[in-house]
Amino acid sequence: MHEGPNIARVAALIGDPARSSILVALMRGQALTVSELAAEAGVGLPTASSHLSQLEAGGLVEPRKQGRHKYFTLASDDAAAVIEALTGFAGGLPKPKSRPGPRDPALRTARICYNHLAGERGVQLYDSLVARGHLVVAADGMTLSPEGWDFAAGFGITPGDFAGKRPPHCRECLDWSARRSHLGGRLGRAFLSALEGRGWARRVRGTRIIAFTSEGERAFASAFPAGPRA
Repeated sequence: MHEGPNIARVAALIGDPARSSILVALMRGQALTVSELAAEAGVGLPTASSHLSQLEAGGLVEPRKQGRHKYFTLASDDAAAVIEALTGFAGGLPKPKSRPGPRDPALRTARICYNHLAGERGVQLYDSLVARGHLVVAADGMTLSPEGWDFAAGFGITPGDFAGKRPPHCRECLDWSARRSHLGGRLGRAFLSALEGRGWARRVRGTRIIAFTSEGERAFASAFPAGPRA
């Protein structure tokens, strides 16, 4: 028999209705738990776990841990491209069956997470830094590139602020509501402090909400533009 790409194996993985529902749910770009994916697929937790093990072995999904919780995402851009092509041919993505995170729109927009910015604004800040090459993965963790440090200097953040402190200066933190990464660590805290110092945003007393002023919203959007991957 002619040897070549094992299309049949990948097709069999995707072709199962429950596994295809799991993959389609992950196409929305969020990291989801086993229980959330079980609900999307309409199966029990043990069955969902079994399907996820098969999809992971097949290189289609990968686990991601955040604290005590375990989430799953698509394993690569190639995996996403395959699912995207199939869903487009089949009629597009269905509506999600659940919406993770808080219901309060203000908490979903911007909130505190261990003294750094979370929610939609936190994800936007992180994605914007990554998209422009300001935030890179180094041997000792994530850090800012030389251009990134130049950008951070405009917010009063310099390498000297972290002298004598053990790396990593920053880390990915999986956002509770968006289920995508936002910027954690000391750099995350420094950027939030800078936003507050400029008067763009403030912490709402007695809550975890970060409220942006109208001027702050405009300035933030200009400093951390959204776009592809951002």
